[in-house]
Amino acid sequence: MSRMIDLYHGSTAIIRQPEHGFGRKYNDYGLGFYCTESEAMAKEWACSSLEDGFANHYRLDLEDLRILNLNCEDYTILNWIAVLVSHRLFRVRTPIAGRARRYLEEHFYVNVNAYDVVIGYRADDAYYDFADAFLNNAITVEQLSRAMRLGKLGEQVVLKSRPAFDRLQFADFSIAESNIYYPKRKARNYDAELDYLTIQKEDADGLFMIDIIRGEVKNDDARIPRNIPEQSNGSSGRCL
Repeated sequence: MSRMIDLYHGSTAIIRQPEHGFGRKYNDYGLGFYCTESEAMAKEWACSSLEDGFANHYRLDLEDLRILNLNCEDYTILNWIAVLVSHRLFRVRTPIAGRARRYLEEHFYVNVNAYDVVIGYRADDAYYDFADAFLNNAITVEQLSRAMRLGKLGEQVVLKSRPAFDRLQFADFSIAESNIYYPKRKARNYDAELDYLTIQKEDADGLFMIDIIRGEVKNDDARIPRNIPEQSNGSSGRCL
């Protein structure tokens, strides 16, 4: 039985046939083709400047593909950040940051390369800073979990394997008007930063990264917020 979903990729170019093995190595989940189920969100991603872009529209059959959804309740926010620090370049601003990275990779990392498709948060702009602050012991895991839901950034769907690429079918494209979607992108990030400042001013009652290391906290610890899929802009609100 077919399990077709619609995906959109925001870009400055029309991409009719994405190629497996190409792209930036230091993206959130490593090499892959990064998409969203929201056309509007893809248009925001396409407009990183005042130049118009494109929302490339695809259809993907998920039947028999190995799917990792890091936003499901089987995983925690620490699984997501462990994957992130393994692929993105983070600033080591405190002595704890290096220890934090090693601990997260050892106890919370999920091998995204063992899957055809990966679903999870997008660490863009302010959201990257939230993760960086947690790694450097500036905010608690509870604050991080709340911060990642700010601004309704939504999910990204990443094609990792050749079988996934082979099943991706180009449908059409639409113009992403920069005069509309560039301000929306900036406003979304700005709103998230304001909400984050509010969180920072609150009393931090929870686990900092140093507490997780010293307490040898593992993934099944009840104090670690579980991921609960919820309907939001750019999010399917479901676990595939």
